[in-house]
Amino acid sequence: MSVRSLGELIAKPRRAPSVPPLGVKAPPAALQRSQATWLLATAAITLAPHGLWLPVWVYALCALLLTWRGVLLWQGGRSPPHFLLLALSVAAGIGVRVEFGHFFGKDPGVALLALLLGLKLLEARAARDVRAGVLLCLFLQMALFLEDQSMAIAGLALLGTLAALGALAALSDPAGSARAQLRTAAVLLAHGLPFMLVFFLLFPRIQGPLWGLPADAFSARTGLSDTMSPGSISELGNSTAIAFRAAFAATPPPPALRYWRGPVLTEFDGRSWTAAPFTEAPAPSYRPDGPRLDYALTLEAHNRRWLLALDYPGEAGPDIRFASDHHALSTRPVQARSRFQLNAYPQARIGIDESAAVIAAATRLPPESNPRSRALAARLAEGASSHAEILERVIAHLRAGRLQYTLRPPLLGRHSADEFLFDTRRGFCEHFASAFAVVMRAAGVPTRIVTGYQGGEVNPIDGYVVVRQSDAHAWAEVWLAGRGWVRVDPTALAAPERIDDGLAAALADGSELPFMLQADLAWLRDLRHRWEAASNAWNQQVLGYNPERQRELLSRLGLERSDVMPLVGALAGLSALVLAGLYVWAMGRTRSRDPLQRTWERFCSRMARAGLGRDPWEGPLAYGERLAAALPEQAEGLRAACATYARLRYGPTARDDGVCELKKLLNEIRLT
Repeated sequence: MSVRSLGELIAKPRRAPSVPPLGVKAPPAALQRSQATWLLATAAITLAPHGLWLPVWVYALCALLLTWRGVLLWQGGRSPPHFLLLALSVAAGIGVRVEFGHFFGKDPGVALLALLLGLKLLEARAARDVRAGVLLCLFLQMALFLEDQSMAIAGLALLGTLAALGALAALSDPAGSARAQLRTAAVLLAHGLPFMLVFFLLFPRIQGPLWGLPADAFSARTGLSDTMSPGSISELGNSTAIAFRAAFAATPPPPALRYWRGPVLTEFDGRSWTAAPFTEAPAPSYRPDGPRLDYALTLEAHNRRWLLALDYPGEAGPDIRFASDHHALSTRPVQARSRFQLNAYPQARIGIDESAAVIAAATRLPPESNPRSRALAARLAEGASSHAEILERVIAHLRAGRLQYTLRPPLLGRHSADEFLFDTRRGFCEHFASAFAVVMRAAGVPTRIVTGYQGGEVNPIDGYVVVRQSDAHAWAEVWLAGRGWVRVDPTALAAPERIDDGLAAALADGSELPFMLQADLAWLRDLRHRWEAASNAWNQQVLGYNPERQRELLSRLGLERSDVMPLVGALAGLSALVLAGLYVWAMGRTRSRDPLQRTWERFCSRMARAGLGRDPWEGPLAYGERLAAALPEQAEGLRAACATYARLRYGPTARDDGVCELKKLLNEIRLT
């Protein structure tokens, strides 16, 4: 084969229908299998964690669309017709509208984008479809943080970003191997990490949630409520979700003192308890007494104001208020994970000078409710000389009543206290606390319910006390003259292990517990401790990097920030410098190309300025023929120059040997 034939074979494409004639725009390149595979993998990694929050039918339909695309890719089938994809898109939109009742909001928006991503994969035919799909994937990866900002979600989002970069690498280098494309993606990701770190540390921090549309903001929050009815707290007993963590300055108090105070419930309608109106003050209304416990509370978002502080909370910072029923409040709803510096006085005496209105409210019972409990109260109160004596009699009666503590209490009817005390005798903490309060009120003793959490597990890895939703608890407070409000935990009468050793120790049948709370799985408990310690470090150091900590960092660096604009300007200047450096580096790489290529590109640029630019698919010999046809007076020189470049580039001769010859031929070409 001659040198001319070899150059034609390599540099000049064969005339085929896929190559348009001169002057006609080239059609978009067909999507190759490797590119479609990368896009499919990116979409699968992106959508996988969304299954935790998307409606079941939406997630199932997304999985079906991805599977459909995978089958087409495997079998080499054609994409569905446009009218079918359009019909599916309309049906998906209608389904989202029916599911959520609206389109405007986080949840319907993410669901619709997830479905559109699956449909986009089915119609992907060209490179521009890959780019659109990658953009959808990146947006859905960002949407993950609207639901959860944990370390696991961050890792999955990082993996999805790596896959997205791999898809773009396959787009620019379709002939490369999957390993080379993955390596390119990893290098690009590594290049972005310094930018990410700088912007994370220095970009002005905006305190608050990532999402705030009224339609569905904070709609998924769980935890305690300001009402309590039979079964309301036992539902939380199956949840291993963490409610909050506490780090004590000294040794944590024993479990018997770990009562984390939440809403105080005074109003009773015969079945349910609700909170009564209260006033707020910047300091507690009682005088702190006894030893003081200092601790830092990291509270998970629950969209309420109560802080679940350790009984009894002492005076704290300006962002904390104190209710007249002695529970601590934040100045605004806790809509994001927040950290509070608190203290507590477990031996303080509260409510000694309680108002007559509060005392009266704590003795009211609806007429004709729980008649058997009323009769029991009258019998126990007969002949008693004080409220303290009535309290002792009621406690003794409940202790002897052989009541059973269970996570699966039977359903109760209208007279819930009667049915629990005299019929079922099986219940959770809210059953014990409610029945006790009804009997005490019927006996004339002011009593109210306190809800919150009790206990908590010390993580041996980082020393934090971890309190879960399964630690939710209800107890009672009895008002005694001269002593104020006295805590009484009726659950401890039937299950003292619940107070000292937690929920798992109190339940006779461990099968009632969720798998992660099984007491006899030591290996699982150790694994959970290590993971939760790592997650806590992530929460404290990364998610807990708030404006105050940023100001501390800037202060240590010798910077003072009066407003955000100087910092934004500094970041913009730094970014400009980095981009300028990358531009200089890229231009240096361009200049480092071999002399033959630079000479040829200068010639092509010269021809382009004359209106005879070379098309991307055009080889040097074909280009020379077209130039010769357009400039017949220079035809011989143009053909010779283009043939010389083809010989030097693709022939057996070394590249640099004939560069001078090529330059001489090109210099002889004169354009009029």
